[in-house]
Amino acid sequence: MNARRLRGVVALLAAVGLTTVAAACGGSEPADSVKAGGAGPAEVRLGYFPNITHSTALVGVEKGLFAKHLGSGTTLKTSTFNAGPAAIEAVFSGAIDATYVGPNPAINAWSKSQGKAIKIIAGAASGGVYLVVKPEINTVEDLKGKKIATPQLGNTQDVALRYWLDSKGIKTDTKGGGEVSIVPQENSQTIQTFATGDIDGAWVPEPFASRLVTESKGKILLDERDLWPNKQFVITHLIVRQEFAAEHPETVKKLLEAHVEANATINSDPAGAAQTVNSALEKLTGKPLKPEVLDSAFKNITFTNDPIASSLVGSADHAVKVGLLEPVDLNGIYDLKALNEILATKGESQIADK
Repeated sequence: MNARRLRGVVALLAAVGLTTVAAACGGSEPADSVKAGGAGPAEVRLGYFPNITHSTALVGVEKGLFAKHLGSGTTLKTSTFNAGPAAIEAVFSGAIDATYVGPNPAINAWSKSQGKAIKIIAGAASGGVYLVVKPEINTVEDLKGKKIATPQLGNTQDVALRYWLDSKGIKTDTKGGGEVSIVPQENSQTIQTFATGDIDGAWVPEPFASRLVTESKGKILLDERDLWPNKQFVITHLIVRQEFAAEHPETVKKLLEAHVEANATINSDPAGAAQTVNSALEKLTGKPLKPEVLDSAFKNITFTNDPIASSLVGSADHAVKVGLLEPVDLNGIYDLKALNEILATKGESQIADK
């Protein structure tokens, strides 16, 4: 399906906590963030999560790739977030210029601002999402009468679980009823409730899926990659504030050059990159991942510059079908021109926004 023609969707529930459209369009940069004479920004403010699915950002920051490409005249300022809505609020207020986020926050930002706040400028990660269950559960029919956790009502994984169950003829509702009770909760809480037996499984991203397996003897019932064409779907991509991109297109291109190098670094030396990521996570959270969790989680994610636009469209369609999203025009949400210019210089294939 062509994303340029699609009437996409956006989660009403995921919109809670976002600032107004006026904030999205009216955020201004601090006075010291722009060089005198319009030579470019003195500071670039980048957001990301302390999460393995944001390894492109973690490697880029830890190895100094963003700082290298931005040059000595521009300072990189980073902010970390624990959830998409907080990152989007920062974009809307003008507190950050670009951020790594998942698919639903990007759609939500596009919808709330009526297409004026953000653009998706590159992919970052694909895959790394699983349905992990207790060992005695072997089939989808065994899920009936069970409690399955997702990270948030209406979020990407929540929609995926509800759509998959519906495709199997199993009914759910947003209040935890139905044939399978879906329990939205923080991923960190899911680690605890799975261990205590308060839930029977969870549809979660890495590294939480691997932690459920290694720490609590969970079993993978479904790899979400098996539900998508070519086993690819977006889990993380890079977005930029439109106002910043319009004012500083060359800086955005430099940011993307660092992004492309970070992904190349990860893919050329996955083991070394995993250690770099774990070191960054320890600095940010005070606690690195256990070696077995790090190894498992890192192998389950594909790091790619392709935002896999078709999967964003597919996720939107699924959300409409389970009644969690309302229509929004996604035409123009991607701007991959600068990314493709960079890839062309490296002799790599162009990426389509559909």
